[in-house]
Amino acid sequence: MTKLTDRELVTAYANGDNAAFDTLLNRHQKGVFDYIRHTVKDNDLANDIFQETFVKAITTIRQGRYEDNGKFGAWLNRVAHNLIIDNFRRNKTENTVSNDSAEQDLLNNKDLCEGSVEDSMMQLQLTKDLRKMIHTLPEEQRRVLMMRIYRDMSFKEIAEETGVSINTALGRMRYALRNMRRLADETRLLEAV
Repeated sequence: MTKLTDRELVTAYANGDNAAFDTLLNRHQKGVFDYIRHTVKDNDLANDIFQETFVKAITTIRQGRYEDNGKFGAWLNRVAHNLIIDNFRRNKTENTVSNDSAEQDLLNNKDLCEGSVEDSMMQLQLTKDLRKMIHTLPEEQRRVLMMRIYRDMSFKEIAEETGVSINTALGRMRYALRNMRRLADETRLLEAV
């Protein structure tokens, strides 16, 4: 049966010879599967689409709707391609969220959009102001604050690196935060005047 052409095998299968379809499957499965896997880049999804492709081929041939143009392999790839497109369309619509059905307004939600130029400028200014406040702190407080916030160190690690007790490191952090709050309040008062 392997010496028969695709056209002869399709005709034999349409007439009830299941072995003819097995030969077609063996002949084209690698090429079709490789095409699908290369396109979707996911083995599980490729397997699903591969199976759908051959189910569709079986159905089309059995229903007498297959029109033989001498290019059975190309037709299988076209069937696979259409199934891939259908899959992507289905996934795209499944992942679409309607603003009407959302609990909050998605179109006017600041958390879901990129910041404006004004937001970027405000963030930059805030960072500069924060750096100035940090540099006004006493050295011990500034050092603990930098280790905790910028280096994400635990108070135990800070205590070991600075050679003080954990309680002293905690105290320095508490004073640093208190002093920064005071400086922020003073800055607000000056801006209000």
